[in-house]
Amino acid sequence: MCGIFGIATVAGRSVTLSDQRVCRFRDMLAHRGPNGAGLWRSDGEVGGRGQFVLAHRRLAVIDPTQAGSQPMLMDDRSFGVRGRARWAIAYNGELYNDRELRDELGRETGGWGGGGAFRTSCDTETLLHVMARWGTEGVSRLRGMFAFALVDQVRRTLVLTRDPLGIKPLYYKASEREIVFASEPAPIMEYADAPPRPDMVAASAYMTTIRTTLDDRTLFEGVRCVRPGESIEFRLDGAEPVMRRHQVSTASAASGNMHREESVREVVADSIGRHLRSDVATCCLLSGGLDSSIIVSDVRRRTAGEIRTYCSGHDDGQNRGDLAFAEQAASHFGTSHTAAPVSRQMFADRWPEMVGRMGVPLSTPNEVAINEVARRLHADGQVVALSGEGADELFGGYELPLRLAMQWEAARSGNERAESRVEAAARFQLDSNAWVPIETKAAILRPDVWKGVEQDCSLVSAYRDVFAQGAPEQDGVGAHLTFHRRVNLVGLLVRLDTATMLEGVEGRTPFADVRVCEFAESLPTARKFAVEGEAMRTKIALREAFAGVLPSEIIQRPKASFPLPFQDWVIDAVPALQRSEFSRSMFREEAIAQVCAQPGALWRLAWPMVNLALWGERWWPGRFLRGCRTRGSGRLTENHA
Repeated sequence: MCGIFGIATVAGRSVTLSDQRVCRFRDMLAHRGPNGAGLWRSDGEVGGRGQFVLAHRRLAVIDPTQAGSQPMLMDDRSFGVRGRARWAIAYNGELYNDRELRDELGRETGGWGGGGAFRTSCDTETLLHVMARWGTEGVSRLRGMFAFALVDQVRRTLVLTRDPLGIKPLYYKASEREIVFASEPAPIMEYADAPPRPDMVAASAYMTTIRTTLDDRTLFEGVRCVRPGESIEFRLDGAEPVMRRHQVSTASAASGNMHREESVREVVADSIGRHLRSDVATCCLLSGGLDSSIIVSDVRRRTAGEIRTYCSGHDDGQNRGDLAFAEQAASHFGTSHTAAPVSRQMFADRWPEMVGRMGVPLSTPNEVAINEVARRLHADGQVVALSGEGADELFGGYELPLRLAMQWEAARSGNERAESRVEAAARFQLDSNAWVPIETKAAILRPDVWKGVEQDCSLVSAYRDVFAQGAPEQDGVGAHLTFHRRVNLVGLLVRLDTATMLEGVEGRTPFADVRVCEFAESLPTARKFAVEGEAMRTKIALREAFAGVLPSEIIQRPKASFPLPFQDWVIDAVPALQRSEFSRSMFREEAIAQVCAQPGALWRLAWPMVNLALWGERWWPGRFLRGCRTRGSGRLTENHA
């Protein structure tokens, strides 16, 4: 994995930052790329063509030699001078169909670049050729996790792209004279001319969803995220940027290789095998549950030597929970296993530390456990870790949300208009999964803040839009599962990315793969979950596919959530609510007092409020903010594809 920072200006403007200052912003992402750093600056100047700057921090996983260094450049005869770069790329990710893409490029071009061969085995070069050959349409051919910035000096364009499942993040801020972008919001905010301001609409939405983005909005005013599966092209040959969006679906990214006759086991095993491609040490995260055990069992099938597995969680002294289950599974598979327990004191220390380093609140408390296991991996020299995120959202693993969705669908009227049903279904998902319900916000937020965020109308609208994007041919309950994939899974993948990359570790997710996703969504709902009497069966297809491979106790183990007892531990952090000027500018005094008096009982309220208080201390220490609302960030013309 890697870290990206860059700036692109319109015609007649240059990047005024020195190389030294650009490197300072780039190196704020050094945790994402501890193995190398690069910088490229185009030769545009004021009064001419504008300018591009790409900066990169590298975590070397594929072809760790200097040949794979970035930014990577490629020339083209159409530029006018052979040997002068037309394309430049800064890339964060891994491609799992690298070999197929190279073969396809070879068949179409007879050897790319006028007969020239690939110079490296690095997938960065493959991606550069794909984009040069097919443009943004080439994104639909990619299978992997990725976020990248591509410069075309002939067309004067900057393309920012993110993978269809949203595994890797990418953020940007657009003004009328330039585009600034990075793998994390912090470098963008530190670069800004004016002090950063909070986006209170997104902050209020975070209280309900514990997600740090709302559609493409972030917690920072004017800073946007590239949506999952989105390519944004900025034309920069005029006086101001012109933006054009292009969306890639999960289906288009995988359909070329999909064979309907394949089994669940074959599709999952194929993905695991591809995710093992690495030139550095690779291990597995193992909780002892179904998803991680499927991965470890397949790795064991392929590997005769040592397999290293890791697990984090709370040791309650009673030999139960993830740590105990992981030990049992590791013994069964014969792995070299390491436990990374989280104590109450560690949780209290690590929580504010992570908010300070990332510059955003945590999503779930488990983020601390993921970070702790990533620290242990890094200390042991492990660079790549396979993890089980995605199986629950794709194959139906969350019993309570699915049961509630089935009950809700059963109560709906059969002749309800489609628009009304979408609106109601989105609000059901929002309310049934809320940490802080919308209807309680008026008693928690200061009146000026609640008025400023317009009673969360943007949050409701965003959920409605996501639900409306569900496949129309799905049955009612299946649409809810697709919603979980579009919303819940993205949050979990971002959580994994941020918590592991803080320690320079690459998390890979074989279940969260475009081909696995398309295959799972082609299965009927009954192959995923079903109610049988009073009981409910979940992840039916997965459990049946691996019933002859895994022990029955793993196959039958129910889904476990929140393995950390943070409801009891949250009390240690509530003083942040009282000392934070930001929290007092956002929350009513009586709400703060109530949470401080009963943090354990009000843990659903305490968690997002304390996170926002810690976030406020990171960016606005001692500054009293009132009535912050999102304002425009300059003129920007947008054309929709």
